[in-house]
Amino acid sequence: ARNAARLGVPALRVVTGAAPDALAGLPAPDAVFVGGGLTAPGLLDACWDALPDGGRLVANTVTLESEALLAERYRTHGGDLVRIAVAHAVPVGGFTGWRQAMPVTQWAVEKNPYPLSGEDR
Repeated sequence: ARNAARLGVPALRVVTGAAPDALAGLPAPDAVFVGGGLTAPGLLDACWDALPDGGRLVANTVTLESEALLAERYRTHGGDLVRIAVAHAVPVGGFTGWRQAMPVTQWAVEKNPYPLSGEDR
């Protein structure tokens, strides 16, 4: 509770359980953040269906399988689809080189009740 208050979300409610089943019966969220597990059957649909119009969904992945799901949703619903790549400097013998971390693909979108055409993205 103290962390939630310090971060400016005093009404934060932690729900334990496996999604999408743990989402049943919860009030409609303003935003949903998914940090992984997108290939779980029904997860992305349950998150999308729970959002009211104007709600925001942000989903992240590092796998090709989940990235394909996000690309499909991007084509249908628009939003922003980005890939984020980070590298850290590491010793290479007497020099320094870059070691790549796994790139993260992120889809961020506000729910619109009308599917988008290609030029609307």
